[in-house]
Amino acid sequence: MVQPTIVRKFNLPAFQFRNYRLFFTGQGISLIGTWMTRIATIWLVYHLSHSAFLLGAVGFASQIPSFVLAPIGGVLVDRYSRQHALVLTQALGMVQSLALAVLTLSGTIQISHIIALSLFQGCINAFDAPLRQAFVSEMVDDRAALPNAIALNSSLFNGARLVGPAIAGLIITATGVGYCFLIDGLSYIPVIAAFLAMRVKPKTVSKSDPISFASINQQFREGLKYALNDASIRPILMLVAIVSFMGMPYLALAPIFADEILRGGASTLGLLMSGAGVGALMAGAYLSLRQGLRGLSSLIGVAPALMGLGLIGFAGSRVVWISIVMMAIVGFSFLLQFASSNTIIQTLVEDDKRGRVMSLYIMSFMGMVPLGNLVAGSLASWIGAPVTIAIGGGFCIVGAVWFSQQTRIRQSCGDDLS
Repeated sequence: MVQPTIVRKFNLPAFQFRNYRLFFTGQGISLIGTWMTRIATIWLVYHLSHSAFLLGAVGFASQIPSFVLAPIGGVLVDRYSRQHALVLTQALGMVQSLALAVLTLSGTIQISHIIALSLFQGCINAFDAPLRQAFVSEMVDDRAALPNAIALNSSLFNGARLVGPAIAGLIITATGVGYCFLIDGLSYIPVIAAFLAMRVKPKTVSKSDPISFASINQQFREGLKYALNDASIRPILMLVAIVSFMGMPYLALAPIFADEILRGGASTLGLLMSGAGVGALMAGAYLSLRQGLRGLSSLIGVAPALMGLGLIGFAGSRVVWISIVMMAIVGFSFLLQFASSNTIIQTLVEDDKRGRVMSLYIMSFMGMVPLGNLVAGSLASWIGAPVTIAIGGGFCIVGAVWFSQQTRIRQSCGDDLS
């Protein structure tokens, strides 16, 4: 448990809230298992198929529901208890991981099983992701502590991103991928217990209209119009979509670099992902200790260019330690952009539209990644993974230049966000 003296010394106001401390502890354990499963899944797909296209296809299946179903999730997030819904999504995630474990340990796992279960997990995430984003404001009652909570969430996610792949690499080398799935399934227990133990104030939510396709469509369109008409939020969402589509497919193609280009194996894949985790953890620590919102929009404009340079360097590297350094740069810049974007949006958005706007953020982030994975997997089969990743890096740089030319975000956000 985080001590008050530590909270005061390092200026971590989010830890003053019991609900957030519960969340941070349970989620920290669960996310390690989540990253173990991510690494184990892509390694298993590559081991079974040696196909860049299938790596992209599995990535597509796991995340395309976030693009299709996030609008529904965003509307429901604004209508029902987020705490109870999160317990349900975590329980379903446990079922998915344990199913992967049973199939793998029994020796019956097939690519078709992985795609189906990845699609199922994607459907869960389509509701879970906007729920988590919107629930932060309920765990942290003081709006001034919200940026710190978001930054700490990012640090937690990327701390697990550092630890999880390293553990996964060791377990895969020693015993195989099945035990990674089993550990992940069991790791859901602490976070479910944390959500059940929280004391959340009941929210008054308007549910006068019955749930129907028409009502969901109308409410989503209201949230979409709100976001697109906001000169601060709109360019942020567009840049997130560009980087997610062009830059993030490096995760799906990483096994090719680990095995064919760097001549390593599962442990090398774990090192590459851990390198990205180290960079992201450093960025998260930096953001956690920042005061206020000043300068965040500038970070959003610079970070994609830095990420693009890191991806180009990674694509050209044939030395393991250089590739790890490039991954650290990619992880650092990725976290700077996405956590800063999340913070600004969460700070600006009205509470009654929070779920719907955050669903747009999830669509721009997680929803575009599967489309990028599918395109990158096909392109890598044609021109090779290194050239594909280098092209993606170039587009990240172009996106950064475009965003920097958008002056309206500074005009509308004021000095505190510039």
